[in-house]
Amino acid sequence: MLLFFLSATLASAQFYGDPPDDHHPWAVHDNNRPQPPKVTPGKVPGAPPSDAIVLFDGTEASFKANWEHEKKNRKTEWQVIDGAVQCAKGAGTIRSKAQFADCQLHVEWSAPAKVQGSSQGRGNSGVFLMGTTEIQVLDNYNNPTYPDGFAGSVYGVMPPAANPLHAPGKWQSYDIIFRRPIVKDGVVLDEGSFTVLINGVVVQDSTPLEGGGGHRGRSKPRAFPEKGPLKIQDHGNPVRFRNIWYRPLRKRPVEGGTDGKLSVEATTAKRAEIAADLRKDAATKKGKERLLRLLESLCYEVDEEAVSVAEEEGQAFVAGVKAKPEGRKGDVIQVNNAVKYLVKHGRMPSDHEAIGQLKALIKENGWDK
Repeated sequence: MLLFFLSATLASAQFYGDPPDDHHPWAVHDNNRPQPPKVTPGKVPGAPPSDAIVLFDGTEASFKANWEHEKKNRKTEWQVIDGAVQCAKGAGTIRSKAQFADCQLHVEWSAPAKVQGSSQGRGNSGVFLMGTTEIQVLDNYNNPTYPDGFAGSVYGVMPPAANPLHAPGKWQSYDIIFRRPIVKDGVVLDEGSFTVLINGVVVQDSTPLEGGGGHRGRSKPRAFPEKGPLKIQDHGNPVRFRNIWYRPLRKRPVEGGTDGKLSVEATTAKRAEIAADLRKDAATKKGKERLLRLLESLCYEVDEEAVSVAEEEGQAFVAGVKAKPEGRKGDVIQVNNAVKYLVKHGRMPSDHEAIGQLKALIKENGWDK
């Protein structure tokens, strides 16, 4: 019974919300839209979910497999100690072997428990997305500095909205949502953005990159590469890092994604693709189910052959109900609702003969009471 109810609900939902338009290839509440992929959350907050790419899990093997020193001639190296990778002064920046762009990034870090230095000289490092734009790492627990160089700042661009840091020696968590800038033919289509949470507190909220920031100079919007490594800075302080992982984000419309507001050209192409899939599926069905699938395809694209076949199926449906109406009330109401939907949204002319035929069937059998 539950399966029947769900099937009926899904079928009726296809003629429910507003249809596709010039910038949206999907109807509102569209069941043809792909279901979100299943992701299993981590067992505890901060643990990597099932689709995460883990860059450092606390082991020496993980560090060697996923990271490399950027500085070729060095006397010291980053060390894995007690499940964390620790910066050694003079070792230089490390970078991930993996290259990626738009992502959800999780990083945990800890400044030395023994406080030394002040301002930018205390527990300083940095997390560089795509190796080029920095979220500052700095021990700002009772340690003022210039605000756009504060922990959680988009360095040189935007101070954090709050300072939720734990005391030195405690672990801090960064959860970062990063979108790279999109520039085509010299035109900035999307400036890119950062959303950052420190220890669960939002400190950056869709902050525009404004070129990615930097030291002393004001950056300007610019093109970024398609992908780049994650870099962690050596700023001379023994900052520790652990539990580093990321998840790629779905594409935005400006880079080929099909969710959200699309261009007219992209919408038209996607609607044609959906309609073709529906016509193909209709060919595997018979009777009312084939008719409904064809009518559904017309919501996305008017195809003359689909219209012709739907006309034939519609006449056969009406004739079949006239010959044997018993138990067909639900079928007729369902087809009638689909036709009314198509008329309402301009996919079918309001004087189409099917409208009168269905009204007559409903009235003759007392299904309008």
